[in-house]
Amino acid sequence: MRFCLSVLVFIFSVPVHAAMDDINRIYRQQPVLKGFDVCLGGGCAEVRRVAIPDAEWQRVVRLFEGVDGNAERERRQIAAAIGELERIVGAKIGTEADRAGTFGNAGFSNQQDCNDEAINSTSYMRLMREAGLMQLHAIEDMRTRNFFFSGWPHSTAVIHEIKTGQRYAVDSWFYDNGFPATIVPFALWKSGYIPEDSPVVKPSTNGKR
Repeated sequence: MRFCLSVLVFIFSVPVHAAMDDINRIYRQQPVLKGFDVCLGGGCAEVRRVAIPDAEWQRVVRLFEGVDGNAERERRQIAAAIGELERIVGAKIGTEADRAGTFGNAGFSNQQDCNDEAINSTSYMRLMREAGLMQLHAIEDMRTRNFFFSGWPHSTAVIHEIKTGQRYAVDSWFYDNGFPATIVPFALWKSGYIPEDSPVVKPSTNGKR
């Protein structure tokens, strides 16, 4: 039921040209290094299939050395790994110059909005879990904030710490491609959190994200 509700919210927050069967398929996929789909173009309007050879995957593996049961440290490693995977994938599909945010980026090619970012980050974390790199956290369905009530909807990937149940937003939309994802308590993110040093400008007149 949680998945269905998440997808229902997502349906209303993506452009109408996005193919929902593609979105559902990609969001449900269990990605593997030999080939998986990623989203770009805003609302998963474009889909590209990528493969990550072992030499590139080892760049991600090295980031997880020395977790030692420390969940806070693992979250930092997850954030860094998402940034590394953005660099790896970006070089393959042309999103290496993806800019932070969405609005104001229309003049740049191969951009990604928060929906693309949330779906792709979820896929990246599934790769980490399958490889045994991400051990202290479990992946949840993506979530959306400000839906219809104030401003524009904004989506994120979500995890929770297995030991405590504490939920965290995993948001890779606030910075340019290749930067570590922002991981903060979900309740803080839900309240409208934007990192102070993010290039994303929060307009004061219309509340757009």
